[in-house]
Amino acid sequence: MKVLHIITGLGIGGAEQQLRLLLRKLPTESEVVTLSNPGPVARGIVADGVPVTDLAMRGNQDLGALPRLTRHIRRGRYDLVHTHLYRACVYGRFAARLAGVRSVIATEHSLGAVQIEGRPLSMGARSLYLAGERLGSATVAVSDTVARRLERWGVRRDRIHVVPNGIEVDRFAFDATARRDVRERLGLPQDAFVVGGVGRLTGSKRFETLVHAVSDLADARLLLVGEGSERNRLTRLAEERGARDRILLHGACQEPPALARALSLPALLAAMDVFVSTSHDEAFGLAIVEALAAGLPVLHVTCPALQDLPAGAAPGARRISGSVSELVTELRRFRAAGPRRLPVPPAARHYDISRSAGQLMDVYENAVRRPAPTREASDS
Repeated sequence: MKVLHIITGLGIGGAEQQLRLLLRKLPTESEVVTLSNPGPVARGIVADGVPVTDLAMRGNQDLGALPRLTRHIRRGRYDLVHTHLYRACVYGRFAARLAGVRSVIATEHSLGAVQIEGRPLSMGARSLYLAGERLGSATVAVSDTVARRLERWGVRRDRIHVVPNGIEVDRFAFDATARRDVRERLGLPQDAFVVGGVGRLTGSKRFETLVHAVSDLADARLLLVGEGSERNRLTRLAEERGARDRILLHGACQEPPALARALSLPALLAAMDVFVSTSHDEAFGLAIVEALAAGLPVLHVTCPALQDLPAGAAPGARRISGSVSELVTELRRFRAAGPRRLPVPPAARHYDISRSAGQLMDVYENAVRRPAPTREASDS
């Protein structure tokens, strides 16, 4: 089966890294088009042996991208087109149908309760999304929670398939040597209590709550892994709180590292003592699952990946409200207990990437056997 994946961009992010992991596991002849920003993940995908084409789209309203994408799809003679992220779903589904491809899958990675990919939900965004959705064969949701949100948004339930995000579980196994080495390289004392967080440094992640909480804990350190528009504001906040030397903003982390001396995410997680997710609005919570696979105790405000599983699937994870005072109390408890590593919970094993790839292949095969209906039929 020849498959073209279309994604909005290939900078470092959860959806982008998820695509790279899936490409390694899917038994298909795959190619990738990125609408713009062929960043580090694009280079990684190419290094894995999958061709990547940059459409060089100049913005959301670069309508000239539609005929360019249509020509690319027509030349490729693909059996199926798979789109990822909002802009790629809109342009990709229309282009695929114009090119004559009837099997079109779209994955919704980032539909939150009140935002999609960090932008507020709106009637205009919904209308455009649904107009394109009717042209496809099926929509993939990365969690049961996202599936319910899609249905409320207007996508027919029989067109929604849940294929959860996945991780390479064994890569995150705790490594005591990596813990020692990372702490030495980052200037973190070996006996320090290190609080960790991973994600884009954006307002929706509420990392300022972590900065406030760690600032109130004498001698505690905060290790934030990620990049984004809030970096400077978080740095200023740490300075205002008198904790600049205890707050480490490491930057984004590509998996696997592009440079020999770059630190991998599993190694950075090994350096932490407790993982905290302060975001109130998530579509899945991939970083939380990775932290659990690393044996870390986890505090989280919301995590659909865990909420969609039976109680007890992640005994090391605790749900919190996310207030600064509550965080300080919880972190003091962990600091007093001392460093510990937990067994890998069933939740982490449940989200193994090989399982997700197998589920996605079932969606592909069904779509190829039963192509999308005409627009008139889908509107009836």
